[in-house]
This record gives sequence, C-alpha cells and structure tokens, in this order.
Amino acid sequence: MFETTASLQSGPAGALHGVDDDALARAAANGDRRAYESIYRRHAPRLYALIWRICGRHEARAQDVLQETFLRAWRALPGFRFESALGTWLQRLAVNAALMEVRGRGGRDDRDDGDDALEALPGTARCVGTGMDLERAIAALPPRARAVLVLYEIEGWTHQEIAEELGMAVGSSKAQLHRARGLLRGWLGDPA
Repeated sequence: MFETTASLQSGPAGALHGVDDDALARAAANGDRRAYESIYRRHAPRLYALIWRICGRHEARAQDVLQETFLRAWRALPGFRFESALGTWLQRLAVNAALMEVRGRGGRDDRDDGDDALEALPGTARCVGTGMDLERAIAALPPRARAVLVLYEIEGWTHQEIAEELGMAVGSSKAQLHRARGLLRGWLGDPA
C-alpha cells in the first residue's frame, strides 16, 4: 500500500505538498490515507462552500453532507477512471450528496438559524435597513431554484449539466434560474 507513495513528497505533519491530484488519487485508491487526507485538505474548503449554499446556509447539514461526500469518494476512488479532473469528480459527488439532503427534506427548508423567511418581509424594505446580504437571500430561495442558481451562477455549470444532474429538462433549469433571479431582485430591491 505505501510503496505507491514512496515517491510522494511528505511535508510537515505528513501532509503531501506539491503533489498533483492524479498522483494523490492513485495513491489514495491504493489505500494511502495520507494521500487521501491531502485530497481532503485541498478540496474540502471549496466543496464545503458549494454544499453550504445548496443546503441553504445550514452549517450542520453542510458538514454532514461534506463528510458523506468524502466517505463516498473514499469508497469510489478505486474505480475513478481519470476521465475528468479529480476536483470535478468530487464536485459532482458533493452536488449529488447535497441534492439528496435537500430532497430528503421533501422540499422543506426549515430554518434552524433563527432567520425569518424572506417571503414574510414586504417589498424592497427586505434589503434596506436590514443588512440583508446576498448569501442570506440565496439561502431563502426555494431549494430547486437555489440549486440551479448556485450551480449556474457560482459554479459555472451549463443548463444541460444542471438538467442532467437534477433530473429535469433544460427548459426547467432555465425557468428555475429565471425564478431565482426574479425572487432575488424583488428581495434585494432591484426592480429591473
């Protein structure tokens, strides 16, 4: 198991620095936990940000989904075919896990952080004087509209990719994006 990583450079505290993702993935697929830890440390912050947005800023849910993502990755890594970048593959696993969490809630988006739902706030006053930020507004979107917005606007996915991942038509992805943008404009006080 460790013969694979003999040529990998070990840095402080056993972390592997300067090693590309493919080499780390191959070593981790052969059971090298140090290589897998390096993969985790390299990709977890970005994946967490993505998951956190899809999960509506629910920290505990996002942490659970992140852990589920890396558990799935550990199990599936021996079958990774290197047809895409490791980061892209991990991102797909993270999106799938986050969407399963959202679906598992049956579309409910219970607020556990004490924020009032934005829908209850009147017109443009929602943003003015409340310190409402874009992240809170995105978190208040309906789950499917939020997922499409995050994947399209933040992650740069195409509508085709979103449609395939979410199991919807391309037109539905476009409609959800339009809906999300419209809600955000209304909530944040932009009449255009």
